[in-house]
Amino acid sequence: MKTTITAKKMQIPQNFAEYAETKINSKLSKFFGDDADAKIVISELKNQIVIELTVRYNSMLFRAERSAVDKNDALDDAIDKIIRQIRKNKTRVEKKLKDTAFKEAFAEPISEQTDYEVIKHKKFAMRPMDIDEAILQMNMLGHNFFMFNNAATGEINVVYKRTEGNYAVLEPDNE
Repeated sequence: MKTTITAKKMQIPQNFAEYAETKINSKLSKFFGDDADAKIVISELKNQIVIELTVRYNSMLFRAERSAVDKNDALDDAIDKIIRQIRKNKTRVEKKLKDTAFKEAFAEPISEQTDYEVIKHKKFAMRPMDIDEAILQMNMLGHNFFMFNNAATGEINVVYKRTEGNYAVLEPDNE
């Protein structure tokens, strides 16, 4: 598994890079093949180390964000969260993971949710707007996300509020 570590406004200690690679390979390699890419982004926020762990494999994306005082603890929590995501959605993801991923990984039975229940379908008119206007609309509606037609690109985008209070935009990658 290829592991990439990026730091935001801080240095990556060498011992952490080695620890992260060892931990990821030992815990997650049973689910993902050698073609998987793990990306770790480490940053510091209010005396806490924030670890964002993203694993990309076979067009599937697993993401976990955890914070702790110690960077190793935050990484361990993020890895555990990804394992919980895999366990929770075992029947849906096992076809896309490594063939041997579930043979011995989980000895105890797992309560499975077989179908998701969609309780509402909503249609609405979208007019072109810029990102600032979309954020304003989202905030006025009291939502955590807002889908809009981006006036600059003509594409459908989604703007959402992140947990730390910043905003992000999801754009299609039409490659």
